[in-house]
Amino acid sequence: MSEDTKPEFWRWTESNWVNPDIRWQDARFITVGIDVGAVSSQAVIVADGRILAYGNMRTGSDSPNSARSAYAYALQAADGLPEDRMDYCIGTGYGRVNVPFADDSITEITCHARGANYIYGSRVRTVLDVGGQDIKVIRCDDKGSVTNFLMNDKCAAGTGRGMEVFADLLGVPVTDVGERSFQYPGDEPRAVSSTCVVYAKSEATGLLRKGWTIEQVLAAYCRAMADRIYLLVERVGVKAGFAVTGGMAKNRGVMDRLMPLIGIKRMKTDWDTQIAGAAGAALIGCTRCEKGKGRKK
Repeated sequence: MSEDTKPEFWRWTESNWVNPDIRWQDARFITVGIDVGAVSSQAVIVADGRILAYGNMRTGSDSPNSARSAYAYALQAADGLPEDRMDYCIGTGYGRVNVPFADDSITEITCHARGANYIYGSRVRTVLDVGGQDIKVIRCDDKGSVTNFLMNDKCAAGTGRGMEVFADLLGVPVTDVGERSFQYPGDEPRAVSSTCVVYAKSEATGLLRKGWTIEQVLAAYCRAMADRIYLLVERVGVKAGFAVTGGMAKNRGVMDRLMPLIGIKRMKTDWDTQIAGAAGAALIGCTRCEKGKGRKK
């Protein structure tokens, strides 16, 4: 099999969406949040404080083009909304300063707290964001304002990128990792011991050579990720109203192993958990427009 036809097991499903109950033509303010992350980029379009549309896709080779592509993907769903109709745009994520059409940039910590408040509700007090390259635990109030936070070092272990690496290594689509990590015989395998994804790969390869099944190795890595995330959560302390943002929220292999360690239930949402940062950015932009800081038409 050539490199061009090799399956991309790391590739997750991109998506865009529009709210059929909102007419952008009736909106006073249209604001946009662009979250350019290490693995994924999202654009959320807000009409007068409500999410109108979003696009969620893979981050490309550079931040400006990733921002443009995510916005174009959201517009594709937004029923004819002109590209220049926006009244304010905020960039967030690691590529936030490279969003070419942004009016301002704000940290992902601030934006994820505000976005989680919207997609989960005002009862949120603790937000766990497992991103592509880092993990953040954020404490917030009933308005989605940050009161405290803690962030891990820049390491792929325990993050979305680490999970993609393992999916490719084991030949399992990343969207199937969570389910398959529970399909092993016997007792729960011990966690892989390495905290670095490079050494964890070597350890996983060694376990396969010893006769472990792919499912057992997946379970061991998901357990290790849950343990690593828990160490960070424990340092901040968790209050009820626990919400998870980012792509890892969709992986029950990690989440179902993490939550018993934390000892409380996590909140549920029908929204795509990956859009929280961009949603928060767009909502902050809406607040600024209401204060008269929007673009002059």
